[in-house]
Amino acid sequence: MVAKEAMPLLTPHKLGRFDLSHRVVLAPLTRCRSYGSVPQPHAALYYSQRATKGGLLISEATDICHRERGILRLQASGRRSRWKLGNPSSMPSTGRERSSSARFGMSAGSPQTPDWQPPISSTDMQITPELDGRHDAEGSVVYSKPRRLQIEEIPAIVDDFRRAARNAIEAGFDGVEIHGAHGADRVGIRLSPFVDYMDCYDSDPHALGSYMVQQLNKHQGFLYCHMVEPRMAIVDGRRQILHGLLPFRKAFNGTFIAARGYDREEGNKVVADGYADLVAYGRLFLANPDLPKRFELGAPLNKYDRSTFYTQDPIVGYTDYPFLDGSVAE
Repeated sequence: MVAKEAMPLLTPHKLGRFDLSHRVVLAPLTRCRSYGSVPQPHAALYYSQRATKGGLLISEATDICHRERGILRLQASGRRSRWKLGNPSSMPSTGRERSSSARFGMSAGSPQTPDWQPPISSTDMQITPELDGRHDAEGSVVYSKPRRLQIEEIPAIVDDFRRAARNAIEAGFDGVEIHGAHGADRVGIRLSPFVDYMDCYDSDPHALGSYMVQQLNKHQGFLYCHMVEPRMAIVDGRRQILHGLLPFRKAFNGTFIAARGYDREEGNKVVADGYADLVAYGRLFLANPDLPKRFELGAPLNKYDRSTFYTQDPIVGYTDYPFLDGSVAE
């Protein structure tokens, strides 16, 4: 009898000192379920539902300092202790979790900053008002005009990231992902050179991405590069991934994670072809807490409910998606 060939997505991968049992990664997803920038007990259930032995989860973007209040914060000791409640890395027989550390820049409006000070960004350009899925009931979102970061302020920003990374490890995370998208063997970085979100775009994304990868290669401690594909194109009436990350994948010396729009078939293909080492899933993993198992069995997937992506309900659209056996873990 000939042994059945292993599905590429379900083969092991060595990530620095971590042994991953499969290559299906939970992408960092903004879920808006914290209160006062503090994670709640229901976050523990959400992440533990999606944890597998030897799997990799990346938390939602977590702001690094009190100067801007985004979705979650990893600064004070109280917040570190609350993050421990939601960290599956500290639970027996579960996977690895990394904190996604971020500054929200010009998307952090003045109501989110102390004393209503303008947010600090790399630019003083204001984001164009737009309809945002998180604020449908309020209509158009008007973002605050940011102030440009001064050169002499850069060391303080670097120190914010340093302290946030230390806090993340103390909270029980296995590592830290620097959120450089959309706007040391424990450090990875997420980039999106092709981004066209919130008025952020680059005139030459290939040059930008190549430069970033070249710089990352100078630091042996960088564990992985996590990149977001260009927006999908419509070909023959179907959405199609453009696979624009190949030059960056070839140039980067470490583990390469690809994200945006992947399903089971596409994920297996890019791993088998060597286009990516790991594949990050967002909406599919959000709606299917047992996604690796469903991929293994070729089982049908739950459909996600876009209207619940950014609400603050601790259950609906967050922890109530059923497992394959119909249960909802509690």
